[in-house]
Amino acid sequence: MMKKTDGEKNKFSLWLLAWPIFIEQFLQFLLGSVDTLMVSKISDNAVAVVGFSNQLFNALMTLFATVASGAGIVIAQKIGSRKDEEARTVAIIAFKVTTWIGVFLSILLIAIPAPIATMLQMPEELLPLAKIYISIVGGGMILTAMMSVLGTAIRNTGNTKGPMMIAVGMNIVHIILNYCFIFGAFGFPQWGLTGVAISTVTSRLLATVVLFLMFLGTFERKMGMKDFSIFDRKLFKEILTIGWPLGVNSGSWVFSQLAIFSFLAILGSSELAARTYMSTLESFCFLLGFSLALAAQIQIAHLYGAGKIKEAYKAVYRVLAIGLPLVIVNAFILVLFGGNVLSLFTKDQEILTICASLLWMNLLLQPGKMINMALGNSLNAVGDTRYTMIVSLIFMWLIATGCSYLYGVHLGWGIIAIYACMIVDEYIRGVLSFVRWRGRKYLRMKETELERESTKFTESFASPSM
Repeated sequence: MMKKTDGEKNKFSLWLLAWPIFIEQFLQFLLGSVDTLMVSKISDNAVAVVGFSNQLFNALMTLFATVASGAGIVIAQKIGSRKDEEARTVAIIAFKVTTWIGVFLSILLIAIPAPIATMLQMPEELLPLAKIYISIVGGGMILTAMMSVLGTAIRNTGNTKGPMMIAVGMNIVHIILNYCFIFGAFGFPQWGLTGVAISTVTSRLLATVVLFLMFLGTFERKMGMKDFSIFDRKLFKEILTIGWPLGVNSGSWVFSQLAIFSFLAILGSSELAARTYMSTLESFCFLLGFSLALAAQIQIAHLYGAGKIKEAYKAVYRVLAIGLPLVIVNAFILVLFGGNVLSLFTKDQEILTICASLLWMNLLLQPGKMINMALGNSLNAVGDTRYTMIVSLIFMWLIATGCSYLYGVHLGWGIIAIYACMIVDEYIRGVLSFVRWRGRKYLRMKETELERESTKFTESFASPSM
């Protein structure tokens, strides 16, 4: 038993959880940058369409993130408390529910891509490209849904290496197919943005198949097709109790970003393209920080389930001590070399001038993001998801979105004002999350629960001798 405990402890160590996530995210960033570079060879409008459409897809993903994210935390907690069979059942339920949501979204995006793009204020000159890209990539939302829940379930068992390898393979296939379809290489047709969309769906299909095969054997008892008829209302309620605030929280962020993209679209296609390029560069700044924050969520959920309250409380501070210096250094590197990198993507001087100012503002933005990621994920890991949801709903919409419109669009201060509002929002939510974590509300509740269970056990053990 001791060997199993030591092995499990190592499996859920911060470093062993974080480094595969980091490699996965880094390679996705690297290949994603190559992807953006390839799309920029089509046109800046194509880049703007991809950036805008991805915001739409991210917004819709929140509909199944409610189930996938909640299930991931419950799985880690169940494994921490040595209830592997329940963790397995949670994973099966989450997969089924998420898949059906993905089916609905795919049908919707295939049926009405143009009205959706128009409703979101996409510039008229981008609509023809948007209609094609949204219908093809959006039609594959079922694959995105399945990948999300499968990857989350596998990672929260402590296996972060498997999803890493699959994600790397998926992106390599995507880049190769992009090259073929954009440049007409190896006898492939030169289909431009349509080819990029087909490449995206094809690579995701292959990744989904491999993830599903890995998922079948990820728990102690291997899954068979008959197991997918399982449904436990009590466990599904646990998923939703943690998951629905996570879904609202995630949705709040994504829809606020989508609103901000629509504000940028009002300002013009140059601002929209600049934000898309900056989104790619910003990813570089917090790759390791994000990986540490996600690893901390898995670790803290496991420690919380195992009743190791003090270790769970201290874990977030280790992440901040490592993550904050990293994102600051990375953001400064981006200030020094970001202009040169951007010149590889576009020669439009207006876009480059906008990005030059945003690179300096990014130096302020990234530490706030790191604090939010680490503390927000830690609160979610112990089940305090309603608090993060409430904070997000208030400040994302009041500051990041409302003030962005007021100062950026209504008063005409432009994209600089919008970025400033995003920075203020990150720091306000970060400070509030820090105060909440210091209060240890859910950790104290867990300690009380463990004390009651210990008392009951002692009383039941002593009762026969009385």
